[in-house]
Amino acid sequence: MTHRSAEDILAAVESQQIKFVDLQFTDIMGAVKSITIPAHELPAALDHGVWFDGSSIEGFARIAESDMYLVPDRSTFAMVPWLTGTDTTARFICDVFTPNDQPFIGDPRSVLKRVLAEADKMGLVFNTGPELEFFLLKPHADGSIIPPVPQDTDSYFDIPTDLIGGLRHEMTRTLEAFGITVEAMHAEVSHGQHEIDFRYSDALTTANNAVTFRVALKVMARQHGLRATFLPKPLRGMSGNGMHVHQSLVYKASGANAFADPGDPYGLSKIAQHFIAGQLAHARGMCAILAPLVNSYKRLVPGYEAPVYISWGRINRSALLRVPRAHGVESTRLELRCPDPSCNPYLAFAVMLAAGLDGIRRELPLPSPSEENLYLLENHRGNALSTLPGTLEEAVDALEDDQVIREALGPHVYERFIAAKRSEWDDYRLEVTAWELNKYLTSY
Repeated sequence: MTHRSAEDILAAVESQQIKFVDLQFTDIMGAVKSITIPAHELPAALDHGVWFDGSSIEGFARIAESDMYLVPDRSTFAMVPWLTGTDTTARFICDVFTPNDQPFIGDPRSVLKRVLAEADKMGLVFNTGPELEFFLLKPHADGSIIPPVPQDTDSYFDIPTDLIGGLRHEMTRTLEAFGITVEAMHAEVSHGQHEIDFRYSDALTTANNAVTFRVALKVMARQHGLRATFLPKPLRGMSGNGMHVHQSLVYKASGANAFADPGDPYGLSKIAQHFIAGQLAHARGMCAILAPLVNSYKRLVPGYEAPVYISWGRINRSALLRVPRAHGVESTRLELRCPDPSCNPYLAFAVMLAAGLDGIRRELPLPSPSEENLYLLENHRGNALSTLPGTLEEAVDALEDDQVIREALGPHVYERFIAAKRSEWDDYRLEVTAWELNKYLTSY
């Protein structure tokens, strides 16, 4: 992360004639919240933060303990590309603090920082690189997007034949204005589905970038009369939106890749093997954080390259954890394939790291790899493997049973997340769906 002094930031605000500053943070579910201040209030904000009422933010605090303040992370200072002229605006992503000047335990950034500190004590740095998929939809005449209609009929890696190519380029320029380095962009498997990949970095920076990515792409789509959605499974019969996360540990002292061992058949060190074993052991427990919606479990089904079985391998895209072929020793990494882009990236990276570190601490043995297609019905090995939860309710039950993941979240976030997801499941369970009416109404 690039650390900037208050003096440099204030000079940039003056030279670029910035009028407003957005102070952003996320609630427990990952929704971006913002407080806007006039630029002339920024010196005070940088000096001692900005107070706000935490009781109005879902999962943050009760009214009796609502006073909190935001501290801008200076490394996240950036211009907001779509707010210019008399509305020229900059933004910071902020940390949330309590009145006694302690990091707020319900702040998702604070959760991730706490787990990163555990890795730091072990001399390790956690790097991540997510691949966020999204659909571009055409709104109906009344502005709604239900039922969803894809903008185009392109498929995997097709050359765009309409405005989408230019829009992806504009999205890339917008992301780079926020300091996010884009590495690739392409059409995905389903009609109207796209992927834009940005550069690998430390987990906190990457989580900041993922949150910014979702906001920026939704704004850019609307400016072109479209809607961007990161919903995991917006269309039946088509591949859903995943957020495959590439991950590695590096040694803090040397910067060398802690996952690499050229002498191993998979190129994996003992640390990497224990890390994989830890994530496999806690896969069910962390699934509610990585795939947090009722809709997430419409994606985690056989047949669409989304994982179902708790397994690992190299060439197997039906496995939960994949070891991509590395271009060199330092690019050795693991790819976790169950997260989707509706998750809170701060909490997702926190539980992924906590699971891996638990595997390292306990030196968990690595199970045998699965290189075959696990979805084939005649494959008996697949039937012997454990599976990810099949519903949000099952995932929440698994989270309640996993002490390591509960402790990584902390009691505040854990309790409020569980309560919210139980309520969400109960609401879904009571809904009479169009499928039920179409299937049963005339027959019964």
